Amino acid sequence: QVQLVESGGGLVQPGGSLRLSCAASGIILGLYAMGWYRQAPGKQRELVAAISSGGSTQYVDSVKGRFTISRDVAKNTVYLQMNSLKPEDTAAYYCNAGRTGRNYWGQGTQVTVSS
Repeated sequence: QVQLVESGGGLVQPGGSLRLSCAASGIILGLYAMGWYRQAPGKQRELVAAISSGGSTQYVDSVKGRFTISRDVAKNTVYLQMNSLKPEDTAAYYCNAGRTGRNYWGQGTQVTVSS
């Protein structure tokens, strides 16, 4: 049984930082492309950051230079370090694991950026 469990969300002031974690079980994380998605109310879910099985990373333009995706294969966990947070980063953040024929989602963690 595959599980992706996100944690680390919360309320933070503009300019603050949060680190999201996604702990995977039932899969070998290093064999999957891992992604962080977010969905704000009334908007489509968008890919924020991804890391391939080979370790290559990519980011949506709006978070480049502020967010960093990383993984710890030994802990089977992927992270999203979010710095210089803005109100427009407010959303539910979801972890995704994908490879050919397989796609898994976590339950999401809420990030709210507000003063």
